[in-house]
Amino acid sequence: MADVQAPLIETRALKKYFPVGDHSQLHAVDGINLKIYPGETLGVVGESGCGKSTLGRTILRLQEPTDGQILYDGKDITKYNRRQMKQMRQNMQLIFQDPYASLDPRKSVVEIIAEYMIINRTYPSKKEIYNYAAHLMDIVGLARRYANAYPHELDGGRRQRIGIARALSLHPKFIVCDEPVSALDVSIQAQILNLLMDLQDEMNLTYMFVTHDLSVVKHISNHIMVMYLGQCLELSTSDELFKRPLHPYTQALLSAIPEPDISMRNKEIKVIQGEVVSPVDPKPGCRFAARCEFCTELCTKDDPPLL
Repeated sequence: MADVQAPLIETRALKKYFPVGDHSQLHAVDGINLKIYPGETLGVVGESGCGKSTLGRTILRLQEPTDGQILYDGKDITKYNRRQMKQMRQNMQLIFQDPYASLDPRKSVVEIIAEYMIINRTYPSKKEIYNYAAHLMDIVGLARRYANAYPHELDGGRRQRIGIARALSLHPKFIVCDEPVSALDVSIQAQILNLLMDLQDEMNLTYMFVTHDLSVVKHISNHIMVMYLGQCLELSTSDELFKRPLHPYTQALLSAIPEPDISMRNKEIKVIQGEVVSPVDPKPGCRFAARCEFCTELCTKDDPPLL
């Protein structure tokens, strides 16, 4: 019997709370369990403020988890010290949402791409580092004539290619893509998505793709997790989620996707009624209960398990 492939990334009851006021806590990520397998993409969707980006940054330990475990290739990295995490971060990288704010305006393109390699002394000499930085420009489709240009001289698509090249510079296995196309024009979005998918095939990369755009996440993801106020409401394969969404929140999200087909102009959009509960010290029970048409007394007593 063949061995079952082990996940590259796994979280167990992962939590991230932020202190608010004197004694209150904002539950940004609350008990997330997920597995991401090598070479696959987990899409994470939900409305703004649901904890998608915080989840990605907590997995990378750019923000320290409040509770729970983060496993990389079976090893619990939650308690790693600073030196251990510096070494681990060569395997785990982040592509930021804003391709301008995430780039140092005082450095040229080639200096930005080379920066991580200089810090981690990836190659013996700076000449080798800059040669590989130029090679990365070729890989991400950035012409070498921009090597000495500065971020403000480039458009959004080229800036995001710099961010991708920088993330690839340490040969990572896992990359968190934090809404990498949301700030770009639609035509450029398609180019960046196709680039990310090609790189995944060529380098066997594993992605966590954070987005609020369901049409984008369907295109790139193997599995999709739907988040709402810090919790996972639904987790399934991409095809299954779009064919047979189970949770009423997921159904409402899918009904809101714009249809380019004129014959679908009378499609019913499912409007969610009710008030959004506060993520600050939330009461036990389903976070979506106040807005759910199927809510019962059981939903307000305890957090429903993900079955």
